[in-house]
Amino acid sequence: MDYQAIINKYYPEDNELRHILLVHSRAVADKALAIADRHPELSLDRQFIEEAAMLHDIGIVRCNAPGIQCFGTEPYICHGRIGAEMLRAEGFPQHARVCERHTGAGITRSQIIAQKLPLPEQDFLPETMEEKIICYADKFFSKSHLDEEKTIEQAIASLSKFGEEGVARFREWVKIF
Repeated sequence: MDYQAIINKYYPEDNELRHILLVHSRAVADKALAIADRHPELSLDRQFIEEAAMLHDIGIVRCNAPGIQCFGTEPYICHGRIGAEMLRAEGFPQHARVCERHTGAGITRSQIIAQKLPLPEQDFLPETMEEKIICYADKFFSKSHLDEEKTIEQAIASLSKFGEEGVARFREWVKIF
């Protein structure tokens, strides 16, 4: 897979949104790869981790989040589902799973219903170790402060706004990774 060709297709202009996507995604990919390298016992697919981490936020281009230069029409919470649709259309269903499962520390069906989120009523939880590592690495980087890596405590504080389920999953990943 040529992840750069997919990024170029959906982000053809050299603008601030493309810059944000590339810098954020590279930081997530590098952290995820470093975790994979520290855990050879997990027999992780490094190539997949890099590709999927570079594409995990591809759907932001269609979302409305002006603070990070996204001027689409969809709610930002939908960027994972949108990215998954884009990658499935490109023929990459495994990479699509990372898109739809990386938001927060995963989103459960019960959270979608309780919070009336504009998502299909199903679980969007990372299942494979590669999905978990990318989701975990993503929690350390925001798209609004590209030059900063969050501490574990800051990542937990960000997740806690959305409930304890995600915080509990993240704490488990802290122990593993």
